[in-house]
Amino acid sequence: MAFLKKINAKAKADTTTGFGANASNYGGRFIEKNGDANVRKVGVGFVESISWYHTMLVVPRWKFMMIIFVFYLLVNLFFASVYSIIGVDHLNGITADNPIDKFGQAFFFSAQTFTTVGYGHISPTGFWASFVASLEALLGLLSFAIATGLFYGRFSKPKAFIRFSDNAIIAPYEDGTALMLRMTPYKNTNLTDAEAKLTLGMSVEENGRTLNKFYTLDLEMQRINALTLSWTLVHPITEESPLYNLSKEDFERMNGELVVFVKVFDDMFSTSVVKRTSYTFREFVHGAKFSPMFSRSEDNRKTLLYIDKLNHFEYVKL
Repeated sequence: MAFLKKINAKAKADTTTGFGANASNYGGRFIEKNGDANVRKVGVGFVESISWYHTMLVVPRWKFMMIIFVFYLLVNLFFASVYSIIGVDHLNGITADNPIDKFGQAFFFSAQTFTTVGYGHISPTGFWASFVASLEALLGLLSFAIATGLFYGRFSKPKAFIRFSDNAIIAPYEDGTALMLRMTPYKNTNLTDAEAKLTLGMSVEENGRTLNKFYTLDLEMQRINALTLSWTLVHPITEESPLYNLSKEDFERMNGELVVFVKVFDDMFSTSVVKRTSYTFREFVHGAKFSPMFSRSEDNRKTLLYIDKLNHFEYVKL
């Protein structure tokens, strides 16, 4: 295949990536833009395949709060229905006459019991009403303990607050060209000892079979002491690079993906955190350079980092 011939023979393939070599077994990209593996596990039950604790830690805030609210609402609707089945006459203090108002007061009694607030103007009488109320109080204590743990887990979970540029670019570099992408921290965290690794995966035809070939790309700087501003990862396209012989048209026709792995040390948590993303060849921009995204303040006392300029680039001739 012509593409296989264009891949630099000096570039050594990497066989330790953890990705399979048989391209026919893969669907879509290797890594999603958010860093998750593009894999769906089958062969096990839905409940068995999901870690609910991890899921609750990573869902968006609005979904997390919605789950808490819906659970709280459904639990109280359930117990209000149970009290109604037992009979609201076993709840002293309910003064409503019509069924809707009675159910409403039973619902609010359930909420008071579930949260252990217990205002006291409604109280259960009889064995079954008291038994159900005691079970609900126990469930409320356990539920709020779990919710508190999840809240703490979400707040205390170390996370790399790093954003990557939407595109990787092929830009002028010294006397030739280079593959570049950019990242920046976007919150008030102190990240040090940043280390990056780029792995290039390409689907090529070899001996009548379509295979995935992976290459570790050398970087101009693989590690920096502190990630306080933007960091542009630069892979010089030299004679040793697997991209050396590829033109703009080759990138448009080939199936390839650049996997980015970044590890930094967060001194707030005193631990290392990681961030991943990937770029398909369709997300490469050929003949461009990134625009500056930081400058000094007017009083010359601060450096201004413009997060909204992370994706800004301009086209240039190569």
